[in-house]
Amino acid sequence: MIKTIRPRARKVRILATLGPASSSPEMIAALFEAGADAFRVNMSHGDQQSKIAVIQSIRALEKTYQRPTTILADLQGPKLRVGKFEGGKIELIKGQTFTLDRDTTPGDTTRVELPHREIFEAIEPGARLLLDDGKLVLRVTDHTDTTIVTEVVVGGALSNSKGLNVPDVVLPMAALTEKDRSDLAFAVDQGVDWIALSFVQRPEDLAEARKLIGGKASLLAKIEKPQAIQRLEEIVEMCDGVMVARGDLGVEMPPESVPPLQKRIIEVSRRLGRPVVVATQMLESMITSPSPTRAEVSDVATAIYDGADAIMLSAESAAGAWPTESVAMMNAIGEAVEKDPTHGDRIHFTVIRSDPTTADALAEAAKNIAQTIDAAAIICFTASGSTARRVARERPGVPLMILTPNPETARRAGLLWGAYAILTKDVDSFEEMVAKAKRMALRHALAKAGDRIILIAGVPFKTPGSTNVLHVVRVSGDELKGYAS
Repeated sequence: MIKTIRPRARKVRILATLGPASSSPEMIAALFEAGADAFRVNMSHGDQQSKIAVIQSIRALEKTYQRPTTILADLQGPKLRVGKFEGGKIELIKGQTFTLDRDTTPGDTTRVELPHREIFEAIEPGARLLLDDGKLVLRVTDHTDTTIVTEVVVGGALSNSKGLNVPDVVLPMAALTEKDRSDLAFAVDQGVDWIALSFVQRPEDLAEARKLIGGKASLLAKIEKPQAIQRLEEIVEMCDGVMVARGDLGVEMPPESVPPLQKRIIEVSRRLGRPVVVATQMLESMITSPSPTRAEVSDVATAIYDGADAIMLSAESAAGAWPTESVAMMNAIGEAVEKDPTHGDRIHFTVIRSDPTTADALAEAAKNIAQTIDAAAIICFTASGSTARRVARERPGVPLMILTPNPETARRAGLLWGAYAILTKDVDSFEEMVAKAKRMALRHALAKAGDRIILIAGVPFKTPGSTNVLHVVRVSGDELKGYAS
């Protein structure tokens, strides 16, 4: 049965993580109806076989709702962990000496195995080692090729295989592990739209993933390492999208530094025309509570005011007790913020300087014209989606309808600010373009009789990279006559 879902009343996108609480076809559909625009499949948990049914359920929404769906596969990346302890657990005392080494013997209160050769190669005296999500802090006093001697700065309980963060040095580790390569090949084979790469430290980390993807998906870089901040612009230029992964970023850096870094990452991403997602602990209390805290609502609102393309739910929708309520709350926050009369001014605090290209000039002009004439929508005819990304970067105050003959382009637009993608046949003439734009705007309730809409396209048609037309037309309301609804 075909169901109708109207265009979202908000322009910021919602990315919902799927997991044990939300993997059934019924729950995925419920999340979509509650406001989820895209779905994150976390490759860190479960096996590949279990992901097939989830991906198929997401794609099945396309037939039910006649709308493209968006899937992001999030690769685990290298996970640094200490070894095991005799008895499973120890207590570290502030000021004591504690050694990490290559010995596989179970550890005790004086030492433990560290099964990561690369850390021994890169570590330096004075560097910090953060254990168990930063709860424990060690400072390196001495090291050899096989031992790292530390002083315990912040003590506490430490148990088997707890995570380790090394924030002060660039580790000579590839961002892709063997598991990641296998998961990436699987995700591409399943036809996902975005691949998220973890542990990015430098632009070179993106090269192997880009090669393995082979143009079959867009590449999103997760900014979660201090080293990535040092080369942020280079990394953003090398990828198709960015995620502000505040979890590990907040572990490896002082928590008070994360808010200004979030604003900086959003600003750089917008300036360079890459969609940017803000993630981690946005509505954390809704894992167990049907209502968020006021601080969490303010946090989500801040990301929207900053101009993020998308905001993400993690455990709230993947494993929490209130997944649909979490999505509905994000949807409500997005609608409320975007109704604020000051919202338009705030998201334009970031100065976007267009590149000296015809497509960039038309995108900027479309935004300005839409504001001047109070247009109902901007309609973008695109094959690759590049023109739509340019328009979205300008943050126009009206909906952006993307008309494309390519399913991949329509699906990847799910992380793009304000985008409403429609899969449709290509046009062959200027007259056909105008007629189709009017018809689609009416059919999808983005315009009504008497409204003006702005068209952006390239002539000759069916020629990628030829964007050179901006056209303003008025909708009469008669365009649907003779066409099936």
